[in-house]
Amino acid sequence: MTREKQTLIWIVGFAAAMFLVHLLSSILMPFVAGMAVAYFLDPVADWLEEKKLSRGIATTVILLAFFILVGILLMALFPLLQRQIVELVAMVPGIAENIRNEALPWLERMIADLPADTLDNIRDAAKEFAGRAVKWVSDVVANIWSGGLAFFNMLSLLVITPVVAFYLLRDWDLITAKIDSWLPRDAAPTIRKQFAEIDQTLAAFVRGQSTVCLVLGLIYGAGLTVAGLKSGLLVGLGAGFISFIPYLGAASGLVVGLGIAIFQFSEWTPIFVVAAIFLTGQTLESYVLTPRLVGDRVGLHPVWIIFALLAGGAVFGFTGVLLAVPVAAVIGVLTRFAIARYLDSPLYRGNTGDP
Repeated sequence: MTREKQTLIWIVGFAAAMFLVHLLSSILMPFVAGMAVAYFLDPVADWLEEKKLSRGIATTVILLAFFILVGILLMALFPLLQRQIVELVAMVPGIAENIRNEALPWLERMIADLPADTLDNIRDAAKEFAGRAVKWVSDVVANIWSGGLAFFNMLSLLVITPVVAFYLLRDWDLITAKIDSWLPRDAAPTIRKQFAEIDQTLAAFVRGQSTVCLVLGLIYGAGLTVAGLKSGLLVGLGAGFISFIPYLGAASGLVVGLGIAIFQFSEWTPIFVVAAIFLTGQTLESYVLTPRLVGDRVGLHPVWIIFALLAGGAVFGFTGVLLAVPVAAVIGVLTRFAIARYLDSPLYRGNTGDP
């Protein structure tokens, strides 16, 4: 079989896999979640195997500890977060009224001196942009929500995901060995090398970035709670979770936190404290947490991650959001491999053979 036919088969197979994911996106959520849990905990299972525990016992112990810990955290945080959500929703009308009374008069004074034609053009452009932005955001949220219903379904959350995680984690080494045995013999070393790089990229990003999000959530939540901000724990944990998308967590948390602080406090000092908390967290993330916990091995540019998350959510819903980073890692590794092959080919070197 020629190399061109092999390439065509791989492209057709990838396209078919993407179409299948799109077709089954509404039911894939528990399976993707179970696979993510198994991948995340596989190093722990390998470590316990080295301590002379069987794979089945190691899997049982790990998953029991993991889901018990998650359950305890949910039971501890849910009542508090529920109360803060109700409190935040109750504040929204007051914040909107404050904006209408304070910000709109200031804005009207700013544009009062503009010519009438310019003002009309600005208003038309703003209305058109706002309409498109609202429609785009609503479409993305609707797709994510429609796909996310399967995730929040009680059966999927409490039964299917743990079962899938158990069997995948127990048989992880067998599954990878079986897939390895199916690789084309001539291309097997190259494919193994690329999969090893993909695994290194995913491990560095997912495990490292998850730790970064957890630390930032604790910093933001504790800091805002101590500062006396209403719904501070909710805002802080939310900002930490959204930090999975580079720079978006601190930015969104800063905007929401300052909005609540301006409405809540009559003095500037606590408002500056809220801003300082997010600036401190962003500084720690950029210069301490991300370099130490994620490092430079990831090779995923922040813009590429943001695009992958938005595209995955728009096309595949909430399942696409979870699959976005792994797919982005695969595409990034394959792109670097293709570029390296191109730079080493006559197409780049020409007939001279010079590097």
